[in-house]
Amino acid sequence: MDRIEPKLVTIFGGSGFVGTQIVQLLADKGHRIRVAVRRPDLAGHLKTLGMVGQILPIQANVRNQASIVRAVAKADIVINLTGIGYERGAQTFRAVHTEGAGLIAAAAKAAGAEALVHMSALGADQAAAVSAYASSKLEGEAAVLAAFPNAVIFRPSIMFGRDDSFFNLMGGLSRLFPALPLIGGDTRFQPVYVGDVAQAFAKAAEGELKTGRIYELGGPIVETHRALLQRILREAGRKNSLLTLSPGFAKVLAAPLAVLPFPPLLTADRVDLLGVDNVVSETAIKEKRTLAGIGIAPTSMDTILPTYMYRFRKHGQFDRDASLADPTSFKADPSHYEKVKI
Repeated sequence: MDRIEPKLVTIFGGSGFVGTQIVQLLADKGHRIRVAVRRPDLAGHLKTLGMVGQILPIQANVRNQASIVRAVAKADIVINLTGIGYERGAQTFRAVHTEGAGLIAAAAKAAGAEALVHMSALGADQAAAVSAYASSKLEGEAAVLAAFPNAVIFRPSIMFGRDDSFFNLMGGLSRLFPALPLIGGDTRFQPVYVGDVAQAFAKAAEGELKTGRIYELGGPIVETHRALLQRILREAGRKNSLLTLSPGFAKVLAAPLAVLPFPPLLTADRVDLLGVDNVVSETAIKEKRTLAGIGIAPTSMDTILPTYMYRFRKHGQFDRDASLADPTSFKADPSHYEKVKI
């Protein structure tokens, strides 16, 4: 196999959970990487993922067009991973997910970039009518394709991995409270491994995928919200109860939390999102716009979660070692999930 010629890659939001994985993959392939972030002084750890001078954190803000233009100058490949989970001041869903995405796409096109890969969210089209977050993601996809028709867009489901924000947060809450909040218990999710998502981005960046398409990324198992929380409790070796909250009451609880500098998982918009299924569509499966469709075998939660969720057990790794004596201890109840063809 011929070695791919090294390129200059600009990655917006490359210091986060997904970005770190993508930076490392592309650095291993020999590419030079600019990591465009608002605080490059906090992204120095990325330099250790490559050779000296190969990875350079630079300052950029998706709400500032001039900084975007500087970040993509002479770049061969542009990747946009920027996203926010809640709004604060000028950092609104529309400013970041829609307008910012459009500015990046337009700047990449003007700079002559040969590839643009954009991060959206699974279910954005289904939840757009009820969620400002999803609506801004969907509008961002349109803005990207309008400015850069040959872009590749990925819609991943909830991602899991050692530093994820969902499973770790719920595991942490299980240590602090006797019950975990359950909203929309029957809503279906299809969690996807962050390493698989990173591989998909690398494939797209190196021109291995059909362009001008939207790909939906989910794992091999679909589970309800209730089943996911039960899985987390099994992994954490805990017997917390699940406190079922109606969407209306959950929004009442979320209202005072919105004034905190860093709102927790519960916001009114996320309550609405929890009412909409978050799974790969049948159309995407048929058209092979999925992980399996692009040649990546989806990794199961059963394989990855035990490697880091043991930290939430009462005695940490020692409880984990004892539990591993029972090979079924980390397996979900088959009645709570469905295997899917992807």
